[in-house]
Amino acid sequence: MAEPLTVSPELTANYAYFFDLDGTLAEIKPHPDQVVVPHKILQLLDRLAAHNAGALALISGRSMTELDALAKPFRFPLAGVHGAERRDINGKTHIVRLPEAVVREVEALLRSTLVALPGTELETKGMAFALHYRQAPEHEAALLALAQHVTQHWPQLALQPGKCVVEIKPKGTNKG
Repeated sequence: MAEPLTVSPELTANYAYFFDLDGTLAEIKPHPDQVVVPHKILQLLDRLAAHNAGALALISGRSMTELDALAKPFRFPLAGVHGAERRDINGKTHIVRLPEAVVREVEALLRSTLVALPGTELETKGMAFALHYRQAPEHEAALLALAQHVTQHWPQLALQPGKCVVEIKPKGTNKG
């Protein structure tokens, strides 16, 4: 990750700004719960948003709840869970929903499979799943194959590889 900003950037009101969280605004840590966004970064984002009539959003594979917690005390427009959860500039939320039966079936399959892959971790996000392997990189191929199996069996889901994570999310959602 590049060095955090220590001087305010030149501000312009002609753009909309979209900032990814992990690895951009905050350093990647061994476990997602260890991530902290430096307060100075949040202050600069708030200043940039104020200068741009609020045309700034945080984007992430994380949930909006996690993003809000990491951005406290500030409140920004968000695209969480790779765009499956969004909060627009007016504060209105938009959430992609999957049938509960699909979510339960996929979660059960993932949990039962990950038992045999020590060091991996399943993160459930309501309508999406993250298969973490930062602590067990030897299981990357197995998790990728598992995610491919899931997305072939449930066509409303899509695979999203990341940094030491394989995500399964609603098809058609993205951070951009």
